[in-house]
Order: sequence, then structure tokens, then C-alpha cells
Amino acid sequence: MVQQYQSPVRVYKQPFELIMAAYARRFPKCPLIPVFVDSEILSQSESKDGSVVVTERRCTIDVEAPRLLKRIAGVEYLYFIQKNTLNRRDRTLRIEVHNETFSSRVIVRECCSYTVHPENEDWTCFEQTASLDIKSFFGFESTAEKIAMKQYAGSIKKGKEIIEYHLRELEEEGVTHIPRWMPPVEGGLLSAVPVSGAADGLPGKDLANPTELLTSSNDDKLDADYIRRYLGDLTPLQESCLIRLRQWLQETHKGKIPKDQHVLRFLKARDFNMDKAREFLCQSLTWRKQHQVDFLLDTWERPQLLQDYYTGGWHHHDRDGRPLYVLRLGQMDTKGLVRALGEEVLLRQVLSINEEGLKRCEENTRLFGRPIRCWTCLVDLEGLNMRHLWRPGVKALLRIIEVVEANYPETLGRLLILRAPRVFPVLWTLVSPLIDENTRKKFLVYAGRDYQGPGGLVDYIDREIIPDFLGGDCLCDVPEGGAVPKSLYRTAEELENEENCLLTDSIYKSASIFKGAPYEVLIEITEASSVITWDFDVCKGDVLFNIYHSKRAPQPQKKDSLGAHGIASLGAANTQLIDKNWVLGKDYSMVEKALTCREGESVQGSHVTRWPGFYILQWRFHSSAASAASSLPRVDDVLATLQVSSHKCKIMYYTEVLGSHDFRGSMTSLESCQSGFSQLSAATTSSSRSCASSTVSR
Repeated sequence: MVQQYQSPVRVYKQPFELIMAAYARRFPKCPLIPVFVDSEILSQSESKDGSVVVTERRCTIDVEAPRLLKRIAGVEYLYFIQKNTLNRRDRTLRIEVHNETFSSRVIVRECCSYTVHPENEDWTCFEQTASLDIKSFFGFESTAEKIAMKQYAGSIKKGKEIIEYHLRELEEEGVTHIPRWMPPVEGGLLSAVPVSGAADGLPGKDLANPTELLTSSNDDKLDADYIRRYLGDLTPLQESCLIRLRQWLQETHKGKIPKDQHVLRFLKARDFNMDKAREFLCQSLTWRKQHQVDFLLDTWERPQLLQDYYTGGWHHHDRDGRPLYVLRLGQMDTKGLVRALGEEVLLRQVLSINEEGLKRCEENTRLFGRPIRCWTCLVDLEGLNMRHLWRPGVKALLRIIEVVEANYPETLGRLLILRAPRVFPVLWTLVSPLIDENTRKKFLVYAGRDYQGPGGLVDYIDREIIPDFLGGDCLCDVPEGGAVPKSLYRTAEELENEENCLLTDSIYKSASIFKGAPYEVLIEITEASSVITWDFDVCKGDVLFNIYHSKRAPQPQKKDSLGAHGIASLGAANTQLIDKNWVLGKDYSMVEKALTCREGESVQGSHVTRWPGFYILQWRFHSSAASAASSLPRVDDVLATLQVSSHKCKIMYYTEVLGSHDFRGSMTSLESCQSGFSQLSAATTSSSRSCASSTVSR
């Protein structure tokens, strides 16, 4: 694999002629670079007018490599050929280097250039590119590559220091001015005379101030001080990755080019692996273009319901200058928001928060004069209970986390979780697998009042901006939250027909249940002790909820008996899974006691399976006169359904199967926590038998 390097533009606030005088002092050898043992001039030529000087050298390098590797290679030093082309007229120096040693096994190419700054003729720019291709190296290709990259990275950092060192030398010697080269006059004299002892025809003079770097950046190039000022301290190889990825985007990407800070986040998320970062970033750019995310802050209007019940908002900044986002998750009715708004709206809300966060980071970077690349999030869990562990809500949260992780990497600098209750470990078990490992390391959790003492909140946030609800004096403009009125809930049809642009589908499904025609869902279990979870709302009528198990795979009935005689049945749309010839207790069995659910109730529960096989979740029409003795529809019941249209129930439901390893650790916590919003009832047996727990909210 070819390793490549591209430097940022390093800008010196000294004229080209002065920089050339400093550069000339590096030869024939430089004590500041111990690995640079010596150099000898092989050839030198000059144009007739003296404007162009071409010098070719052989440079001797002592690479810091293991002694054994040197003995195997059979060399003590490495030799490189350097060709310098100085153009005094154009004020440029081009340096080309290639390896002479092991040239058949290793290909090293380097190109450097000193040029006049395009906006200030008294400043000098330096750029550097290089490539390394190790084809074979006695079986030590990987080791040789690591040694070479380490040595090269070190020499890059030394290059700037050496120029500055020789500039100071010139200043101490009183060299304060070097005139620019001019064409020869009649007497044949040049208007610019090289300083004594200079090589390559390079002059030297003057240093009024220490070398500094320019703070602005050209449209297509990055200079070193811009990186330090707006992006932070990066190693030379990290700078190279950023520049090369940025150049690739400019050459190939058709849409809006992301800002340098955003490109850097994707590189950091993939440990500066160019190929992985490029693929990661391209997927995100495609997503942003597809969903017009760049225009989200300007075009999306938050529904009033969000403004009233979404308990989050921006609140000043932390001690490091990072924007601070406060989320009172314990006071938020997550189920109510999902039911009233749908996942799509909540996801857009979260995306708008992230887009606003990026904008605030840029503003704080300018405000504080240092790079601010991420923000801090403070999450208050006071009030968190079993209602927040509502499975569809957690599922929606996980899907939102997936979108955020894929498109906003390295934006969270720190997450402060305060007043974590006993139920928090359950929520963390469900959510943490989808969060990047580097992100998880940024989480700090405080239980009870621990955040008030040493090592707590005051270590990260100035005392004067601690929100009032956490015992501080600063008013925090975040909604109080509370329960979303059920009158604002959307219907099953509205949620199912929601245009999910950002998410692939809706969590909820709806079903109609007719008298004599139950609604059934088949779940195949291949591993014993798997956990079937459910959540459903009874939107109309009363229902009986049953769970059955069969070792045989049910064969859905293709046609009902009435349809055979040309009579349309209202229940024909509900596929019947339990064969009418099956015998309860022989062909299939009831694994849980039937649960009566009234109109308006919300039911959540789980069943730990005892055997593999086929499980059937069944909802049946229920009335006071109805008999629950048989699960099979009768012809008389279906005929009655045709005559009485009110014999119909409606539910919204969600089901999920969890592996035993994902759920077993949270069973105890789920059973021991009581909720003020809902009543928890559970029936649990030993681990060798099936167990189920259900929560009913009215």
C-alpha cells in the first residue's frame, strides 16, 4: 500500500530571498537533524542570465532502525538524491528527492516548494508532498513502513524549527536585507549578490521579527496557523490526511463541500484512516443531500407541541468554552411525544439540535480564540421511571442514535448524567451497544446528590450558570415538560401513513379485531429463553390478549368458509394461524393466562420463552357476554359481525424479540422498580420455567 503525505501551506512572514539564505545553511550537513549525516554536490548548472540554478546532491541518512534490521538489509546508511531548482526570476525553489538505496524494493518520492505568497510578496509559502511504496523488504515490509513514517513525521516538524534557527543566526550576524534578483546589466553584474558561503546560489539576509505563520486560509489550500487556530494541534500526518481528504472532496464531490471542522470529525472518528473516513463521510454527505439537512435550520418549524413538551435547550457554555445543552429527560413524556408527533418529527428535532450545535461551535471558536469542535450535554434524570423504558420509545431512541452516530461523529465532548435513579442501568443496557466506544468514554454519571460535591458539576460548569433546578442561581429556559394529553395522540392510521423520509418505516402497526375473527401475530423462536416483548394500545373496544405455543408451524388459512359461498367476511383480512382442527393442549398450548384489556388502556409486557418453536400473539374481541373458552372463530359469530358493525376493536401494537443475553441482566431491575405513571404487575417463576411481566396503564 502506498503511503502519502501532503503538508499544509506554511507561511513565513519573511521575503523569499531571506528564507533562501536560511535554507542554504542546512548544507552540507545540519547538526539540528542528527539523521542527516552529510551531503555532497554531484552537479550544478546555471542559466546564461543566472536566473536559474540547478543543483543535484547525494544525501546520507542514518535511519534509527533496529540493529538486526540494518544487518539483514546489509546497509549502515541510506542514500537519497536531491535535485534543487532555484528560479530567482520567479522567486521559487523546487526540491525533488528520491531514494538511491533499495530503489528496486522501496520507492520514496518527495517534492517541496518555496514560493512567494500570492497576497503578499514579502511573505514566503512552503508546501511538501511525499509518497512511500514498499514493494518488498526482506519480509519486514510493515516494520520498515512504520519506521519510515515515524522518521518522516519527525523530520517534518524539524523543518520549520531549522529555518527559524538559521533566520535567528542571520539576524545575529546583522544580515537585514537581501535585494531581489534583477536581470544582468551591461557590465555583466547581477543586482543581487549571494551571501558568502551560500550554496545553490541562495542569498541570505534580514530578520526583523521571529517567524510567524499566516492566519488566513486560501479557498483551496490550508495553512498551518489556520489549522492551529481553528482546528487544533494536529500531527503532521493528521494534517496530511485532512488536506488530502479535503482535496479529494473538491475534485470529486458535486454538492456543498463540508467545512474543515466537519471533515476533521470524520477523520478523528476513524483514527485518521483515509479510506475509512472517506467512505464514512461520503455516506453522510449523500444522506445530507438526500434529506436537505443543510437547509434544516432555515426551513423546519418546530411544532408547538415540541416547544411545550420537549424538555431540552441550549444554556451558555462550559468551562472549556463548549456550548452546553441541557436535557431534562426525567421530565419528558417520551411515549406521549412519539404517539403525538411520530418518530420523524422527533428525529428532525434532534437533527436541528445537532445542526445548531455545529453552528454554536463555530461561534465559540471565534469568541474564545481557540478551536471549539464539540459541545457538552447535561442530562437530568430526576423523574426517570418505568414509563421511560417503554420499548417502542427506546426503539425510537435507538434508531435516532444510529442516525446521529452516522452523521455527527465527534460532536459530543462530554455527557454529564445527573441524579441517575435505580432504573438507569436498565436504560443504559439497552442504549449503550449502539453508542461508539470513544463516545461512551465521555459519559460521567452522578447518582443522587453526588454532582454537588468535589469532582461534580462545578468542575465542568461555572457555578454562576448552574441551572436553578439543580440548585444553582441561573434561570434555565427549558420547558417543564409533563404528560402529553392523550387527546393530542395521533391515530394508528396517521402514524402508519406518516411520510418517513429520514427513517425507513414506522414502529407501530395497527390492526382491527372483529367478533369471531381474532388478530394473530406469528413469532418463530429458535433459542429457548429468548424474550418476546410487546406494547399495544387498545384504541377501540375491549380485547382479550393470549399467547400460544406450538411445535408445528401454523399454515395460514387461505380462504374462510363464508368466502367459499360468496359472502364477504369483515374478518377475512385477519389471517387465522391456529388451524380449526387443532386441539388445545395437544397441537398447541396456552403459555400465559388470558389478559382482559379495556378501551383506552396501554399494555406493555414480556414473556421469557421456555421452548423453541412458534409463538402466536392473539387479540380477540371481548364483550361481557363473550366466552373465552375457545380461541377459534365460529360461523355464527362471523354472521353476527356482518349484521352488527359495532362489533369491532382496534389496536396499535409493537413487538420485538430479544436474545436472552440482552435481557436477562435487566429482569431484576425491571421488576423492582415502581412507576408513578403506571402500575407494574409481574408474575415470575424460576429460570427453568417461562415467565412474563405486563404493565397496564389507564
